[in-house]
Amino acid sequence: MEDSRRYRHSVQPVATTAPPGPPPASPPGPPSESLAERRRALAVARRRATSLLGAVTVLFVVVSAVIHQVHGGNATLLGYVQAALEASMVGGVADWFAVTALFRHPLGLPIPHTALIVERKDQFAATLGQFVQENFLNADVLADRIRAAGLVQRLAGWLADEASAARFAGRAAELVVTVADALRDEDVQRVLTAELTRTVDSIEAAPLAGRVLRQLIAGGQHSEVFNGLLSAADGYLEGHYGELREMFESEAPRWVPGLAYRRVFDRLYHRLRERLAAMAADPDDDTRRQFETWLAGLPDRLETDPVLRARGEQLKQEILGSTALRDWSSALWQKAKEALRTQAADPGSELRRRMTGILMAAGRRLGSDQRLSDGLERMIESGARTLADQFHDELAGLVTGTIQRWDANETSSQLELLLGRDLQFIRINGTVVGALVGLILHVVSAALT
Repeated sequence: MEDSRRYRHSVQPVATTAPPGPPPASPPGPPSESLAERRRALAVARRRATSLLGAVTVLFVVVSAVIHQVHGGNATLLGYVQAALEASMVGGVADWFAVTALFRHPLGLPIPHTALIVERKDQFAATLGQFVQENFLNADVLADRIRAAGLVQRLAGWLADEASAARFAGRAAELVVTVADALRDEDVQRVLTAELTRTVDSIEAAPLAGRVLRQLIAGGQHSEVFNGLLSAADGYLEGHYGELREMFESEAPRWVPGLAYRRVFDRLYHRLRERLAAMAADPDDDTRRQFETWLAGLPDRLETDPVLRARGEQLKQEILGSTALRDWSSALWQKAKEALRTQAADPGSELRRRMTGILMAAGRRLGSDQRLSDGLERMIESGARTLADQFHDELAGLVTGTIQRWDANETSSQLELLLGRDLQFIRINGTVVGALVGLILHVVSAALT
């Protein structure tokens, strides 16, 4: 037991070529069983097996002493018992040696081919890595498992379910928000401005305005443009009455009485607003006709007049180089991010409802379209084969390297906690089976003599 404690708590230095990794994770046991409980259970199982071997040994000594003092039939009967106990001792000791040799040197003696886990940990790691590579990361094995699992049909059924699609849409929306929050606002604003500049810079402004204006005229919307201009002018007059009167009065000669001047201004002001209202109400107004005539020839001039085209390009470059464009792109990104965050947090939002509908439609299509289903399955299988072919060596090396970085003695201790209790039953079985074998051999020997 002292030898067992010394090996269990000793920690040997690892090779300098690899930094010491964390000790191996505690082996899986019963969900409620702690490491201390496993240690106590192992100690109980070890004492049980050792006590049985000790009891057999004591009985063997007692029976042997009695045989030397007894003669006749009783001595013959005790001989059978002695043979059974002797073989039981041999079996118990042999199995104790075998079980102990897995984890440490028996009695601390450096006997060859003992402490197998400690001595052969690296070879075990290499073998396990090769086993994983050949049996789990093999392209054919992965392809067979994918086909047998029916991943595509299971995915189709899962997506077609509204609750599943809604959960997936929620997770996807949250992921998009997380990515958006992780981006630097300055970088996004710079990209938006650059993309907008690149796109707009590749288009001539004047010809584009001419084409848009021609479409408005063809759709009969030019009248609305004229009415809109009149409405804007009237609204400006209405909202700036006091300001306009002050400006008018400031330009008046000193000798003109203020009261007369205000009456003149009010008369002009009201007559102008009345004229704007009349032009808006009369579809045959001369000013409206003149505007429409001028507007009808404007698209051709915008597309062909070099002066207008040059002026359009100059105006476009002024807009693209202004701080207003950068401020607008920054505000656009902030509003988009805030709207995305709000939509993602609300299960009933338009974004999540649309995403759920798209996912459900995709699931139904995937479940009903055999060609699409087969194509996706081939794609998944091809991807799995590619990953297996490209990375099976690296993944196998990960398994091997991880185990090789473990401390040998700690690994042996952890494995003993996992397997030790069952191995102690091997010792008990060896003691019992040894007794049966010894008894049978003694019976055969007695029958032959």
